[in-house]
Amino acid sequence: MNRILHLLAMITLTIMTIHIVYNAGKTEESFTYFPTDQKASFHTADTSLTLIGEAANGYTIKWEVSSVLDRKAYLRQDISLLYVNGLLKEKIGQDWKQEEDKIHLDKKIQQDDSANFKAISFHHAELHRNGRITSTQKITHDDLYVLHSTDAPLHSFHQPIGKEDKEWKFVIDQIIQNRLKLALQKAEGKFNINHDQYTVIPLTDMYQFEASTLPGFNEQETKKILGRLWEGIYKNYFLGIKGMDGTTIDPVGSTIPLILIANDQSHLFVISELKNGEAMILRQQIPAH
Repeated sequence: MNRILHLLAMITLTIMTIHIVYNAGKTEESFTYFPTDQKASFHTADTSLTLIGEAANGYTIKWEVSSVLDRKAYLRQDISLLYVNGLLKEKIGQDWKQEEDKIHLDKKIQQDDSANFKAISFHHAELHRNGRITSTQKITHDDLYVLHSTDAPLHSFHQPIGKEDKEWKFVIDQIIQNRLKLALQKAEGKFNINHDQYTVIPLTDMYQFEASTLPGFNEQETKKILGRLWEGIYKNYFLGIKGMDGTTIDPVGSTIPLILIANDQSHLFVISELKNGEAMILRQQIPAH
């Protein structure tokens, strides 16, 4: 338990003044969601986090993202976001690939304290055939906990085994939940949002809708909403966030974006608190069913 209290002392929550970065009319799009290609699919798609071992003043994990489409696509792109204790640590992607079916990305990450690592990836393919443009997509993720202490061996797990793992997981999860709760409370006050009118889902949990549907939507509508959501995430978050003064803000250090889907199914918000204390809020209309 002393180690748990030490972790709480190392990781602190900072309350900062919030400013708005907001496009009330639309969310700009980069890669575009087209109707789902019923013939194309991913042979494989995967995101993995693996503890490599100790490093100077800490430890190293390996972050890998890969996908293989069942055919070469007109355009291919995979992007991935890595959050450590609820804050964006790194992002990886590459230039758009033409006439490609395979993508592999990897990066080594160093960390010096006990932490939870959440990686969420979007795999995308745009296909041109017989004058028609379609797309196919997939979301993958991984979730890793690493315990690093001077009085115990370096240890990692995806799912807790034993009492100590469960205690550490509880403490780290509370830190993450408190950060997201604070970001949501600030958004409610600043932007006059009532979270009771929304379904609130962290971006890192959106992978679950690969195998199910968003509340109130069918499978095809869910795919379209997810595709358009990642369009906005890519252009307005992954590539940099446009500030009110026209400058571009690096998303590294921001909280896991919260996706707020309106109960009336008319729109969604994407909310995140940036490293400098400013707020990012994006609005995206959901077309009528």
